[in-house]
Amino acid sequence: MTTALSLWLGFRVHEQHADEQRRQDILAAARQSALNFTSLDYRHYERDSANVLKGAAGEFKEQFAAQTAELTKLVAANKSVSEGQVLEAGIARSDERSARVLVVADSKVTNSAAPEGQSRTYRLQLDLVREGGRWLTSNVEFVG
Repeated sequence: MTTALSLWLGFRVHEQHADEQRRQDILAAARQSALNFTSLDYRHYERDSANVLKGAAGEFKEQFAAQTAELTKLVAANKSVSEGQVLEAGIARSDERSARVLVVADSKVTNSAAPEGQSRTYRLQLDLVREGGRWLTSNVEFVG
């Protein structure tokens, strides 16, 4: 009886550790994705957009890749610089293969129309999927 209880408790501790590690991995991926998405600079937009795409999957990756050429022209024409900062992130739901994370991020945006800069706050809902051992953003929505 004691051996069975010890085995069960050992399994539960291992399972809790795995769940906590998964939560930390999801939050880290969501924070990085939100930071990449809110930190874009016309002077090295190609690198910045590549960082967004490295953490993307599915429909979000396809849409962002399809818009990259147009966005490159737009940010260059406006000399746009956005410096993002993730303030909070929390998991709304998750399992072994998918997660939904709510993120609050701020950014300071400067461009030719606002050279002194404007502060912006974003509330984002990120859907993540686990592919190839990594958590990738498959959808981004701006939420109220």
